[in-house]
Amino acid sequence: MQPRKTKYRKAQKGRSRNRLITTKGTDLAFGSYGLKAQETSWITGAQIESMLKTLQKILPKGAKYWLRIFPHQPVTKKPPEVTLGGGKGDVDHYICLVHGGKMIVEIDGVAEDEAKIIFKKISYKLPIKTKFVKK
Repeated sequence: MQPRKTKYRKAQKGRSRNRLITTKGTDLAFGSYGLKAQETSWITGAQIESMLKTLQKILPKGAKYWLRIFPHQPVTKKPPEVTLGGGKGDVDHYICLVHGGKMIVEIDGVAEDEAKIIFKKISYKLPIKTKFVKK
Protein backbone atom coordinates (compact mmCIF):
# COMPACT_ATOMS: atom_id res chain seq x y z
CA MET A 1 0.00 0.00 0.00
CA GLN A 2 1.55 3.27 -1.15
CA PRO A 3 0.55 6.54 -2.80
CA ARG A 4 0.31 6.59 -6.61
CA LYS A 5 2.04 9.93 -6.94
CA THR A 6 3.95 12.15 -4.49
CA LYS A 7 5.24 15.69 -4.73
CA TYR A 8 8.64 14.68 -3.34
CA ARG A 9 10.17 11.21 -3.60
CA LYS A 10 11.88 11.30 -0.19
CA ALA A 11 10.79 13.01 3.01
CA GLN A 12 12.42 14.09 6.24
CA LYS A 13 11.71 12.15 9.39
CA GLY A 14 10.30 15.04 11.42
CA ARG A 15 10.52 15.61 15.16
CA SER A 16 8.59 13.94 17.95
CA ARG A 17 6.29 16.42 19.61
CA ASN A 18 5.55 14.12 22.56
CA ARG A 19 1.88 14.44 21.72
CA LEU A 20 0.01 11.46 23.08
CA ILE A 21 -3.40 12.31 21.65
CA THR A 22 -4.63 13.93 18.46
CA THR A 23 -7.48 16.36 17.91
CA LYS A 24 -8.37 15.51 14.29
CA GLY A 25 -10.16 12.37 13.14
CA THR A 26 -11.13 11.25 16.65
CA ASP A 27 -14.89 10.77 16.21
CA LEU A 28 -16.99 8.32 14.22
CA ALA A 29 -17.85 10.00 10.92
CA PHE A 30 -19.18 7.21 8.68
CA GLY A 31 -19.97 3.94 10.49
CA SER A 32 -21.63 2.89 13.73
CA TYR A 33 -18.57 1.19 15.23
CA GLY A 34 -14.90 2.08 15.08
CA LEU A 35 -11.39 1.09 16.12
CA LYS A 36 -9.49 3.91 17.83
CA ALA A 37 -5.72 4.09 18.44
CA GLN A 38 -4.57 4.38 22.07
CA GLU A 39 -0.86 4.99 21.39
CA THR A 40 1.32 6.97 18.99
CA SER A 41 3.23 4.87 16.46
CA TRP A 42 4.20 4.35 12.85
CA ILE A 43 1.94 1.90 11.01
CA THR A 44 3.41 0.52 7.79
CA GLY A 45 1.54 -0.05 4.55
CA ALA A 46 2.03 -3.81 4.93
CA GLN A 47 0.38 -3.78 8.37
CA ILE A 48 -2.59 -1.81 7.01
CA GLU A 49 -2.86 -4.20 4.05
CA SER A 50 -2.82 -7.21 6.38
CA MET A 51 -5.50 -5.61 8.55
CA LEU A 52 -7.69 -4.93 5.49
CA LYS A 53 -7.39 -8.50 4.17
CA THR A 54 -8.50 -9.85 7.55
CA LEU A 55 -11.37 -7.34 7.69
CA GLN A 56 -12.63 -8.20 4.20
CA LYS A 57 -12.49 -11.91 5.00
CA ILE A 58 -14.46 -11.58 8.27
CA LEU A 59 -17.07 -8.93 7.31
CA PRO A 60 -20.49 -10.36 6.42
CA LYS A 61 -22.19 -9.59 3.11
CA GLY A 62 -23.83 -6.17 3.04
CA ALA A 63 -21.54 -4.66 5.69
CA LYS A 64 -19.42 -1.62 4.84
CA TYR A 65 -16.05 -0.41 6.12
CA TRP A 66 -14.15 2.88 5.96
CA LEU A 67 -10.36 3.07 6.30
CA ARG A 68 -9.43 6.37 7.99
CA ILE A 69 -5.63 6.13 7.66
CA PHE A 70 -3.29 5.86 4.67
CA PRO A 71 0.52 5.49 4.44
CA HIS A 72 1.73 8.75 2.83
CA GLN A 73 5.16 9.13 4.48
CA PRO A 74 8.10 7.45 2.69
CA VAL A 75 10.81 5.76 4.78
CA THR A 76 14.26 5.36 3.22
CA LYS A 77 16.84 2.69 3.93
CA LYS A 78 20.42 2.17 2.82
CA PRO A 79 21.64 -1.31 1.91
CA PRO A 80 23.70 -3.26 4.46
CA GLU A 81 27.48 -2.73 4.69
CA VAL A 82 27.37 0.71 3.05
CA THR A 83 29.69 3.28 4.59
CA LEU A 84 28.74 6.82 5.56
CA GLY A 85 28.34 9.35 2.78
CA GLY A 86 26.82 8.70 -0.59
CA GLY A 87 23.54 10.47 0.19
CA LYS A 88 20.19 9.30 1.42
CA GLY A 89 19.01 5.76 0.74
CA ASP A 90 16.21 4.64 -1.56
CA VAL A 91 12.57 4.55 -0.46
CA ASP A 92 11.98 1.23 1.30
CA HIS A 93 8.35 1.47 2.40
CA TYR A 94 5.60 3.92 3.36
CA ILE A 95 4.20 4.61 6.82
CA CYS A 96 1.32 6.42 8.46
CA LEU A 97 2.00 8.29 11.70
CA VAL A 98 -0.93 7.54 14.02
CA HIS A 99 -1.36 9.47 17.26
CA GLY A 100 -3.45 8.25 20.18
CA GLY A 101 -7.15 8.99 19.73
CA LYS A 102 -7.10 8.66 15.91
CA MET A 103 -9.90 6.59 14.36
CA ILE A 104 -8.34 3.80 12.26
CA VAL A 105 -11.30 1.88 10.78
CA GLU A 106 -15.09 2.23 10.91
CA ILE A 107 -17.71 -0.39 10.04
CA ASP A 108 -21.48 -0.46 9.65
CA GLY A 109 -24.10 -3.12 8.94
CA VAL A 110 -23.15 -5.58 11.72
CA ALA A 111 -24.35 -6.23 15.28
CA GLU A 112 -22.36 -4.79 18.20
CA ASP A 113 -21.11 -8.13 19.57
CA GLU A 114 -20.06 -9.18 16.05
CA ALA A 115 -18.25 -5.84 15.56
CA LYS A 116 -16.30 -6.38 18.81
CA ILE A 117 -15.11 -9.78 17.59
CA ILE A 118 -14.12 -8.33 14.19
CA PHE A 119 -12.12 -5.47 15.75
CA LYS A 120 -10.43 -7.85 18.20
CA LYS A 121 -9.10 -9.94 15.28
CA ILE A 122 -8.04 -6.83 13.36
CA SER A 123 -6.20 -5.34 16.34
CA TYR A 124 -3.78 -8.31 16.36
CA LYS A 125 -2.41 -7.06 13.03
CA LEU A 126 -1.49 -3.60 14.41
CA PRO A 127 1.56 -2.67 16.52
CA ILE A 128 -0.46 -0.43 18.89
CA LYS A 129 -3.12 -0.71 21.57
CA THR A 130 -6.60 -0.02 20.24
CA LYS A 131 -10.08 0.57 21.62
CA PHE A 132 -13.58 -0.33 20.40
CA VAL A 133 -15.89 2.70 20.01
CA LYS A 134 -19.61 2.96 19.18
CA LYS A 135 -21.99 5.84 18.42
